[in-house]
Amino acid sequence: MSSLAQSLAEQLAIETVDAADRLGDETLPETIARSVGASSPTTEELFRTSVRTIMAERRARALLESIIAEKSGSS
Repeated sequence: MSSLAQSLAEQLAIETVDAADRLGDETLPETIARSVGASSPTTEELFRTSVRTIMAERRARALLESIIAEKSGSS
């Protein structure tokens, strides 16, 4: 896969997840994925993978920060 397609999908995913957070709309990534997929199934899959990666990283980071705060407060 071209690095251009990957780069564009990643950037769109970042912007989409950020917008979903700001708007409180959990369905936004799915809506955008369907739109992308109508033109390019390959780009849709790159986008979906990027969204999953970004969301997993954010959940893991929040958990890590929570654990650190908990451990720091109990010392």
